[in-house]
Amino acid sequence: MTSDRVIIDYFTDILCVWAWISQRRVDELKSQFGDRVEIRSQFVDVFGDTATKIVTQWGERGGYKGFAAHVVSAAEPYDVAPVNQRIWTETRPTSSGIAQMFVKAAELASDADIANVLALRLRQAFFVDALDISDVDVLEGLAGDLDLEVGDIRRYVRDGTAMAALLGDYRRATSLGVEGSPVFLMNENRQMLYGNVGYRVLQANVEELLRRPATDASWC
Repeated sequence: MTSDRVIIDYFTDILCVWAWISQRRVDELKSQFGDRVEIRSQFVDVFGDTATKIVTQWGERGGYKGFAAHVVSAAEPYDVAPVNQRIWTETRPTSSGIAQMFVKAAELASDADIANVLALRLRQAFFVDALDISDVDVLEGLAGDLDLEVGDIRRYVRDGTAMAALLGDYRRATSLGVEGSPVFLMNENRQMLYGNVGYRVLQANVEELLRRPATDASWC
């Protein structure tokens, strides 16, 4: 008997351009494999403090302008991941944390599918529309545009439940050795695919796990 489903723990930071590029690959996995693949979206802290990140990692390479040029250049080969020239030069979110907490609140208020829809809209809002998704008013406006119950989301933010859920993601990422975005974890966390992984690589890993007998055990 072969495995009938592959579970993928998918860690991203919502402000990460590589996760934005990877979105099309995630969509293709869902389209090709359907219910045979379960993608469990979780967050990792990469842009929790963007000002410090830019100073420490890009301070000698042009600061925000240097980082903005890097992001535009990274996305340029991928027509499925358009990037607005104004991000990081004019639009500079202070943190990915508030947007990620907002998505966790949406998940608590509804379900994971709705949370994923919101997360994608927030990525589009930043990378395409150059909106500041560290601004709560922007987040609530985008959620309202999707006809989500903003009051319910706001309640989970205010009572700390959404923050607790987000910190749970961060702790799990740390315990699993996830240090960047995006990261695909498969095969009970024995296989980690990190960064700009091509779709064929993802496809091959999933197909191999689906072909593998469910009774296979790990060797010592």
